[in-house]
Amino acid sequence: MLESPPIVRSFFEIGRIFLQTVHPMLKKLFQSFRSPLRKPQQHTRTTPEVLSSSQHSLQRTQFSRYAVSIVERLQNAGYQAYLVGGCVRDLMLGITPKDFDVATSATPEQVRAEFRNARIIGRRFKLVHIHFGREIIEVATFRANHPQDDEEEDSNQSSRNESGRILRDNVYGTLEEDAQRRDFTINALYYDPVTERVLDYANGVHDIRNRLIRLIGDPQQRYKEDPVRMLRAVRFAAKLDFGIEKHSATPIRPLAPMLRDIPSARLFEEVLKLFLSGYAESTFEMLVDLELFDPLFPASSKALEYNPTYTHTLISEALANTDLRVQQNKPVTPAFLFAALLWPALPARVLRLQERGMPPIPAMQEAAHELIAEQCQRIAIPKRFTMPIREIWDMQERLPRRSGKRADLLLDNPRFRAGYDFLLLRETAGEETDGLGDWWTEYQDANDAGRRDMIRDLGSKSEATGQGPRKRRRSGGGKRKRAGADASE
Repeated sequence: MLESPPIVRSFFEIGRIFLQTVHPMLKKLFQSFRSPLRKPQQHTRTTPEVLSSSQHSLQRTQFSRYAVSIVERLQNAGYQAYLVGGCVRDLMLGITPKDFDVATSATPEQVRAEFRNARIIGRRFKLVHIHFGREIIEVATFRANHPQDDEEEDSNQSSRNESGRILRDNVYGTLEEDAQRRDFTINALYYDPVTERVLDYANGVHDIRNRLIRLIGDPQQRYKEDPVRMLRAVRFAAKLDFGIEKHSATPIRPLAPMLRDIPSARLFEEVLKLFLSGYAESTFEMLVDLELFDPLFPASSKALEYNPTYTHTLISEALANTDLRVQQNKPVTPAFLFAALLWPALPARVLRLQERGMPPIPAMQEAAHELIAEQCQRIAIPKRFTMPIREIWDMQERLPRRSGKRADLLLDNPRFRAGYDFLLLRETAGEETDGLGDWWTEYQDANDAGRRDMIRDLGSKSEATGQGPRKRRRSGGGKRKRAGADASE
């Protein structure tokens, strides 16, 4: 390959540095002096495989009528427009889509000009949301590949960090360029409801038939552009029961640590998609296998290493229960999910604090605070979920304390049910609780007389074993004793 002479290279290096400091109006002048021996850009595929209505099973009536009307209206206004991505993929697989997306040659501003009910959202990736009552159709402008050279990149449209991760992605392009910019081949399918044709730019139909998740382009470069694509590969593989194609899977383990650089708020949203879509158990197995679980849940990953059987069983049981509830259309709270994912890392921390002389409940509360604070560095769990997580864990120390009126007070606690379910989860994972779960199950079903008998039996059992009620250490007058009692209950 021919190279520019040293003096020419030096000139262009000086020009590149100068461009970063001078007025933008001079940029075009210096770009006109580029070396003619510069490596040409790779060209994208411009001839898609076109499937006519007789070659696929899709029908326009399967798609949202609002999405179809948007495509028709944009086409009538002179723009290219297609239904794209997951809705096309899912309908080809016989799955009902959760939402419908449109891709178009119109810019966000042009789309908004066509629809009064449209709103531009996003900064990193500008989109348009068009509202039809409770249904929202997402419209995206065709994207192009990012410039590879600093002098070509306009920071108002696109930018990357030092590792190559895309920070802003508003480089608009053609339909062909948009297809090559998409992450997976199965998502690069464009359906035209007017002509009822499918445009396949990346052999996505072939991969759907072969049940494969395959990245478009160089996998290592695409993962570096956006490391969250590694999580998306796992999510689609679990959801569709597909395999990850060999070349797309190979870079994941070495690149997994890049997830630590992703904003914690974005990772929270991605984790919800991973674990609340009805395929959480298989997703967890793939995350562990591909070493993606550690950058998401570092403390739990260590617990999985040091106590693999218990940790794996508890998390898997929790996720299996979550999947069942999703499939039964029952509500699922992220708080219980995160409580289960993080719990295996908690007992050892509580024990260390107790060994230093801290009482059990304060030790639980302090350890919980530290663990959640550390986890939020990676995944920004909102306070509306961290508070219930701590209350569920706190219940695990309170449920064994049943003497006197404590059992009835716990039964009236708003977090009792979640705490009780979590206790049963711990027992399912093999944790020894001396039959505590069965006791609380019976206590809930018993009448008042039966409950009193159960409380008396607890006292009798304590006397028979020589374990009377533990006496609190007195540290002063009545008021101080009362405060101490409240703190330990």
